[in-house]
Amino acid sequence: MKIVGTAIIANDERKILIGQRPEGKALAGLWEFPGGKQEEGESIEACLVREIKEELEVDCEVGCFLLSVSKEYAHGEFKLMVYETKVKDLAPLKAVVHQELRWVNVNELDDYEFPEADGEIIAYLKSHF
Repeated sequence: MKIVGTAIIANDERKILIGQRPEGKALAGLWEFPGGKQEEGESIEACLVREIKEELEVDCEVGCFLLSVSKEYAHGEFKLMVYETKVKDLAPLKAVVHQELRWVNVNELDDYEFPEADGEIIAYLKSHF
């Protein structure tokens, strides 16, 4: 099972950052929350800091653990560890690995197509955010 650090990043307007998965990757074209796979020997917090730096070219601070979601796909079994994450400077965000980045209200998340596992995250955000 692969462990995935998943970041919920909100701006001052309480909009949440989502990115569209790139073509040529598993689940291409679907939207997701930033983050990525934990490397061997790496804490989940260190994983999130590294992944956010790689994906958005910004530094972040990992906050509260929110929930975990496990899901099996054709390309493997994944456990998403979801954390509230604060980005130190929102201005320079770049879509380094995503096709596109968007800031959306929680009630707009249903307008985007996400991988199945993210449905539990969206339900959590709707009831807690």
